[in-house]
Amino acid sequence: MEDNIFLKDENQLSLKQYMNYHEGGRKNLGDSVPIAVYRMLEYSIREQLEEQFGKDVQKEVMRKAGYKAGVHFANNYLNLSLPRNQFLAELQQRMEEMKIGVLRMENLDEKTGRLILTVAEDADCSGLPLLGETVCNYDEGFISGILSSYMGKQYEAVEINCWATGDRVCRFQADIIER
Repeated sequence: MEDNIFLKDENQLSLKQYMNYHEGGRKNLGDSVPIAVYRMLEYSIREQLEEQFGKDVQKEVMRKAGYKAGVHFANNYLNLSLPRNQFLAELQQRMEEMKIGVLRMENLDEKTGRLILTVAEDADCSGLPLLGETVCNYDEGFISGILSSYMGKQYEAVEINCWATGDRVCRFQADIIER
């Protein structure tokens, strides 16, 4: 197969370019898809990654993808110059508007920077059967990317409670990573 000479100098598309669906791409259907479609995409990718590379790699890829999405979300949908409480209120509002989930901050340790956040009605896992392990690796990365972008420090979020472990909210502990 010959190379397409018109694409030779093109770079790989960025996440921002992939997000350009407004210009004629979805004139009739708009920007909403059912949660079933989202989960088909996410869980088929998760299964395929696990089959090919193992569970540890699958989780890491999902976290890294979530992190990239979180950075994009923060930089394109949130006002990063707001004071912390206003920023968190805006984040809550955007997550609900976009039907990602219902975010609540349970605790913020001013001394260490640790946050405990919950997400109810999480797009990733609400309604899943009891699996005995947390499954929201993408959300871990997503939250890490948002907090890192806003706080100006590298954050890592770890899911400590999940619908799939018998809880009815996903709870994340987010800590600053010392480098």
